[in-house]
Parts: sequence; C-alpha cells; structure tokens
Amino acid sequence: MVRSAVQAWGALVGFIAMSAVAGVLVVSAVTPAAAVASLAVSDATGAFDGLPDYLAPQPLDQTTTFYAQKGGQAVPIATFYAQNREDVAWDAISQSVKDAAVSTEDPRFYSEGGIDLVGTVRGALSTAAGNNVQGGSSITQQYVKNILVQRCEQNDAVDPDASADVQKKQQTKFEACYNDATGVTIQRKMQEIRYAIGLDKRYSKDQILLSYLNIVGFGGRVYGVQAAAQYYFGIDAKNLNLPQAATLIAILNNPNNLRIDDQATSTDNVSAKGFPATLERRNYVLKRMLVAHTITKAEYTQAVATKIEPHITPKPSGCQSAVASDAGFFCDYVRIIMQSDPVFGKTSEQRQQLFQQGGLQVYTSLNLDLQNTAQAALSGYIPPTYSLDLGGANVSMEVGTGRVVTMVENKQFDDSGSPDPGTTAINYTTDYAYGGSNGFQTGSSFKAFDLVAWLEAGHSLYESVNANVHTYNENSFATCGDGFNGVTWNVANDESSEGGTMSVLQATEASVNTAFAMMATKLNLCNISNAANALGAHSANPAPSPDGNPWVINPPMVIGTNYISPLSMATAYAGIANGGRTCTPIAIDKVVDSSGKELPVPKTTCTQAIPENIAATVTWALQHVLTAGTATGANPNDGVPIMGKTGTTDYAHENWLVTSTSKVAQATWIGLITSPLTLDFHHYFFNGVQGNNVKFNVVKQIQSALDSVYGGAAFPAPDNKLIYGAGGAPKPPSTPKTTTPSNPAPGNGPNPPGQTPGGGNGNGGGPGGGGGGGQG
Repeated sequence: MVRSAVQAWGALVGFIAMSAVAGVLVVSAVTPAAAVASLAVSDATGAFDGLPDYLAPQPLDQTTTFYAQKGGQAVPIATFYAQNREDVAWDAISQSVKDAAVSTEDPRFYSEGGIDLVGTVRGALSTAAGNNVQGGSSITQQYVKNILVQRCEQNDAVDPDASADVQKKQQTKFEACYNDATGVTIQRKMQEIRYAIGLDKRYSKDQILLSYLNIVGFGGRVYGVQAAAQYYFGIDAKNLNLPQAATLIAILNNPNNLRIDDQATSTDNVSAKGFPATLERRNYVLKRMLVAHTITKAEYTQAVATKIEPHITPKPSGCQSAVASDAGFFCDYVRIIMQSDPVFGKTSEQRQQLFQQGGLQVYTSLNLDLQNTAQAALSGYIPPTYSLDLGGANVSMEVGTGRVVTMVENKQFDDSGSPDPGTTAINYTTDYAYGGSNGFQTGSSFKAFDLVAWLEAGHSLYESVNANVHTYNENSFATCGDGFNGVTWNVANDESSEGGTMSVLQATEASVNTAFAMMATKLNLCNISNAANALGAHSANPAPSPDGNPWVINPPMVIGTNYISPLSMATAYAGIANGGRTCTPIAIDKVVDSSGKELPVPKTTCTQAIPENIAATVTWALQHVLTAGTATGANPNDGVPIMGKTGTTDYAHENWLVTSTSKVAQATWIGLITSPLTLDFHHYFFNGVQGNNVKFNVVKQIQSALDSVYGGAAFPAPDNKLIYGAGGAPKPPSTPKTTTPSNPAPGNGPNPPGQTPGGGNGNGGGPGGGGGGGQG
C-alpha cells in the first residue's frame, strides 16, 4: 500500500523522537540512575525531560467484608467490591507466579532500568517503518499503564444512580481518560517510559513486581493474583502450583479471551474444549520459564501434560450474599450507614472511595445466633408469600449501648431491582432513609409515651379516669399549635364492656383507648409528642412527599396513629428501661482498613430523655402488661423481669409488641402492607393462631433466646408518689378483666393498595376517625 506524504512525515517525526529517546534509554539500561540526567541530548530528549517523571500509585480498590458474631466468633456475612481484589504481601504469592510473570512478561526485568530497551528500540524502528506506534512494555511500564487505568476507573467512573445526562457526561470523561491511559500514540508511550524510569528509581524490583501482580486484571471483575487464585482455583495465591501459576500469567495476555470460567469472549475457549487458547498460552509461559531456567525440563514436561482444570469459586458482592445468614436487611442497613455517615468521610465521594478502596473489615453488632432464632420464630408464623400482602419484622437492641443485635423480616432481601414474590429491598425495621419504609402506625404501644407525659404533669397511676365511650371536640385538647378547627373524635374500645371508672394502671394493663383519650384531655398533646421524640420515637419518613408521613400532633395521636419504625420504638423502650436515658442505635463495633489501622465508627449518643423516677414508674406500670395485662401470652416466665406494651390498629392491620428487660429491648411488628380497607386480620389464622395474636407466639420465642444470652436484673423501684399520688397508698383497685381483642371499631384502614409500607393515612388517625389506633 502506498503511504501518503502526511503518513511518511509523521513516521519520520516519530522515528526521530523515538530514536532519540531510545538513545537515552541505552544509557538508562546500563546506568539507570543516569537516565534522567542525560535526557537533554537533543530537542527530542529535552521534550522527554519535560514530562512528569513520578506517578504516585493510588490505593487500589479492595474488597470490604462485613462480619457478625456467631458462637462468639466473628464470621463473614457479606463482601463488597467494584473490583474483586485483595492486596497481599510478597510472601503470600507462590514463587512460581513471580517466575512465570518475569520469564514471560519481562525476562530482563531485574537488570533493566525500568524499561524494556530491546523492545522499545524495536518498537521505534517499527514506528519509523510506518506501522502502528509500538514499543515493548516492561513489567514496570505495564504497571504504569495499570495505575493510569485504575485512576480512570476510580475518579471518572460512571455513577449508576445518576441521571442519563450526567451519566453521558461521565462516560465521555471516562473514555477520554481511558484513551489517554492506553492510547497508541508516541506522546503516551514517551510518558509511560518517563514514568517507568521514575518508578524504577524509587522502588525496588520486588516492590514493583508485587504491585504489578496486585493490580493487574484477570478477566471480568477479578483483579490481583490473590483474587484470581481464589476465583479460578479456590485457593490462595501462595498455594498455586506450577501449572496453575502459569495459567494465571497466561490469562494476562488477553484476560477477556483467555479467562477460564466459560465466560471468555472467544466461544471456542471453553471448558468443553479444554480451553485451547489458554492452554496454548500457558504452555508458552512454561516454555519461557524453561528457557529462563526457573523450572527444570522434568517440571516443564509434567506441567505441559497437565490439563487446565479450574475450580471456579465466585465471591458474591453486596448484601445478597448475606441472605444465607438471614442478615440481608441488616447488611443493607450497615452499608447505608457507611455510605452516608460523615464519620466515614465528609462527602459522599470520600465515603464511597473508602468503602471501595479501603479493604475494610467491618465488625458489626449483629448476633447471628439470636438473628437465626428471630428469623425462625417470625418465619414460622408469617410466611414470605401469602394471599394477603403480609409483612412482619423484629429488631432487638441492647439497653444502654444501642447495639442492634437482631433485625429480621418475613420476606427475603433482594435489591436486584426486580424482586421475586416473597422478596423485597424494603427494610421494615428502619426509617425510610435506611431502607425505604415509611414506618407503621403503632397502635397502643404508643401509650407508653402518654404515661410519661401523664406522670410528668403530676398525675399518678392510681388516679381514676372516666373510661366511658365519648365523642370529643378536638378543640378541648390543649396543644402548642393552632388548634383543630372544632372537628370531633369518636373513641371506642375493642370490647363494649370496657368502660366506667378505672385507674390509669388498670387502663394500661387492659389497654383501654377511652381511658387514654380522657387522660389526654388533662395534658398538653405537645408534651406527649415531646416525650416520644425525646425517647427516640419519631416519624419514619417525615419528608413532605406523597409517601411521606409527617409527625402529626392531634388527639388520635395518643393511641398510636403516627408512623414509626420498629427500631425507633425499640430505642424508646430501651431508654425507658434504662432509667430514662436513651441511646441512639449503632450497628458497627469496629472497622479496620487494609493496613490494619482501626478507623473511627459512629458512636451511640446517650441522653437523659426523661427523669429517672418517671422512667422507673412507667417501667413498673408496663411490667403489669406482661404479668396481668394484654401481653401475658408473650412472657417467657423465665425469671427475667420484663416490661412492654401491645399495639393493635383498626381491623388488626398493624400488630405490635414492644418489650424490654434491663439488658435488651425488642420491637416486633406484624401487619398488612397493602390491603382492602375493611379486611379484618382477626379472621386469618397462622399455624392455628389468630392473626392479631401471632405476635405473642413470635415474641415469646425471641424473648426467651434474648434472655438466655443477656439475662436481666430487677428494674429500679418506682416512685410511690407517682403510683399513689400525694395522698398516700390506698388499696389498689381491682384489675378489670382482660379479653382477647375481637373486632375493633372501624376506622380508615391501612395503607392503600400499592403504597410503600407505612404510607397510608388511616387507621382512624384523622379528625373524626373511628377507633383510632385500635387497642391491645
């Protein structure tokens, strides 16, 4: 083919430039330290001398691993990576790998000055002859190219969550960066050589070879020889034998074509055919090792006769791998914390960089033994799929530390974007920001906060209230806002027989709505709200959006119409049990980076939310719920003091039981995610247990397991003045008969069909609603 004048002129210029540089490199090869000093021998080498000579290697993307406790030992539950890589030390790599790499990729590696002189001169002559720009690449030069490509992948990667326009711009920027790093141009080759000489002056040969073996790609998302050994052969890099080592180095020649997992771009290079392309390249590697005298003739003969027999061992990335440990939702909760909490970086980019590059060992608070028990207890009654859109969740946390020890739900975790039936990515136990749930109406489990405000206002547990059915004008309730426009609120109980005059303690034991409504007329609703918020109960998703549920202060609030997550309720009850001192939840005990350095982690923040005597007296009242009230069926009766409160909304669409000992608190929610407004959950049975009563069976199993691990001490003594009032200690009134809830008064129902969990408006919570938060 006849070359154009432009091509000829370009080739001439290239020849001059590359030849001048090659002349300098002759000196470099003989006396590496003199290379940089001798670069000004011509205009061409002067330009070369002006190029940057130092390329600072960035930390590589490495695998982050989450751990939980099982049998007192830390066990991995999930790994995360953009690139499956594990940096290893020199002694953690088989000598056969090192010999194979040097013999094949750069036989003169230990004698050259950072560049392959022979290959570079040959490339210069080829370029001058009009061929594509060429130049032999030493291991150091290949390392340089990998560093530059890695920079592009780390700094200019496309964000999968960004908008289409942003992704397009990011893709353009990434491609430009990648072309600069790998493009076949004289300028890039000169810069690569310059960098290689600079690296060779700063690092030993062993350091460069080790870094090269840790950075290179072996096909797909597998990077570095350790990850490659584990993926392709199921062993560590230090245990690779000669044929295996030669196979991995063979793959480096063309990773996407020569990979041995039946995913090569070449359809002929598959296991059924013995990986012919990889086998040919592997045998070439072995031949180069024989020539270099790093193996004997006998070793060579035996190795080339060995078939390529991979043992593919995938390493899943993401929380999907935690499903096998019943820990998918907890894993996702921890992931979100690490990618959002400023303790891991001031910006989202810094946090993401740490997560991807840190090679972090993340030791979480999760107790897998308790987690598995909680999952079995919940799944034993609430299946992942059912004729109803059924949900269930449990979360447990330590009192006084905030450590989350269980977090389960009835569905299986799946964040693929197209979940199968019975799976979801929505974490029912947490706030919207940590898993996408809007929370659930709490029903009567909210009454614990009513009790706090009642006692703070100077009332007592033995004070009598009129619990008869009553219709209220909402303007009769004190609040800190603008009032309620004169609407009415009709309050009812589960049983028509519940009413009359009773003590607040009796109303608590039997969970009598009408009594708590009457109590609220003697309080400021904002004080009830403040008590709940101070203890840690808040709206799961207060965002002003169609799915959001801002915290509402109105009369129905007192019987549980706000949407709260189970984790918030467990936090609040733990605070009550802890003498009124609330500790924010934490899920991470320790984080160690790839160098062994321990990093800061989010710490619990403990605040005195309510006075100790108030907390002790509320705790005393809530103990009666487990010993003589609506939750006796959940009490393990194992000698560990326990307090708690049930909660049931209209038609039993939401069913709660929140408990605490002196050591650990738990919140269990069972309910309907979406359903017809009038569907009555009382009419459904699970393993022979009525829908609204299933919570007792589930919690009893979980509580027994918690108590066996944590035990529990007696709660602090209550304040007698808050029990009996200023007038002394009269004879306690008789406890009213507790009944199994049947059909509660109608309200506005649960979430409309198709709505995000907790996203509804109803359950009688609005003005003029029916039974409000239900009972029990």
